[in-house]
Amino acid sequence: MSGKVAEPPSSQQAPVAEGPPLAAPTSPVDSEELTGAVDDRIRVALLLPLSGPNSKLGEALLHGAEMALFDTADDRFSLIVKDTGGDPDGARRAAEAAVAEGARMILGPLFGQQVAAAGPVARTAAVPLVSFSTDLNVSGDGVWVMGILPRIQVQRVVGYTSSRGLRRIAVLAPASPYGDAVVNALYQSAARTGAAIGAIQRYAPEETKLSPLVTALGSEMDAVLLPEGGNRVRVLAPLLAYHDIDPAKVKFLGTALWDDPTLGAEPTLIGGWFAAPEPGPWANFAARYREFYAEAPPRLASLGYDGTALASVLARSPSGPDFSPETLTQPNGFAGIDGIFRLTADGGVERGLAVLEVRREGPVVIDPAPKTFEELGF
Repeated sequence: MSGKVAEPPSSQQAPVAEGPPLAAPTSPVDSEELTGAVDDRIRVALLLPLSGPNSKLGEALLHGAEMALFDTADDRFSLIVKDTGGDPDGARRAAEAAVAEGARMILGPLFGQQVAAAGPVARTAAVPLVSFSTDLNVSGDGVWVMGILPRIQVQRVVGYTSSRGLRRIAVLAPASPYGDAVVNALYQSAARTGAAIGAIQRYAPEETKLSPLVTALGSEMDAVLLPEGGNRVRVLAPLLAYHDIDPAKVKFLGTALWDDPTLGAEPTLIGGWFAAPEPGPWANFAARYREFYAEAPPRLASLGYDGTALASVLARSPSGPDFSPETLTQPNGFAGIDGIFRLTADGGVERGLAVLEVRREGPVVIDPAPKTFEELGF
């Protein structure tokens, strides 16, 4: 699996090398600080919801971070773990405590509202904050989002679809912030690829009577984007087919919400395309996680690993620890469980994703993720 992070020059991409650890990571019991054995420690804070309604997600991100510590950190690297609880005030207090304890970089929080609360604390202290959020509205000026943004997923699948001659793309999306991000990304992708945008239909997330919206999509399209997952897309796809949007003639497209091995049980989704990280590194990570923690990880757990591995690499820079914006946003980026990524000057993130096709037996990669950003053409 993706294990140790190699120590590159500052201008080089930081690859994740192969190699399983020799033993399981150790969870912190009595201390908030996962630390080495010497006094000249390089402190990085990890802000997670370890209590409240999202504590299971927070625990999984912490486990991912523990695995990265075991694989990549040296004895000087110290991870200060802080609980953000379930509200923005908890995130603000956690950030204040992290700064007071000498954190030189902050990882987390997870949710946009908490990032908005913690961000000003980090900015005032000139401490870079790399969150696990996908909310670009809270990023910028020393605060980054590291999540797999909807715009990256849409750009990748639309670019691939257009390159295959399917250029008129419609969308049926929920009227939600996620749906807004997808539709906006479709417009941006169309401008970049020369694709044409067909009908756009939106619906309330709780809406159940969707037939009128489906028929309003019309028939003048090469592909239709369905940014839903789980049971919702299992209902939408056959509804489209029922209203004569034939998946044999119109390509069904999705986002990383389609990264579900059971979707192939719905016949109308078979052959659909979506963008997501390469499945191999995640599968290996998940197997190790299950071995260590006796449960399957949620998909977000890899962000805890990749964020902590990034921080530990920067802490071991040849010229000394370097968490500067220039190093965080180096053009060649870094590599992790979820593939190559690089933070951008505006607080966003760019990623190299694969394109996968839904098959009965599970998703299959039909266009591999790039290994360098040069392959992406930017």
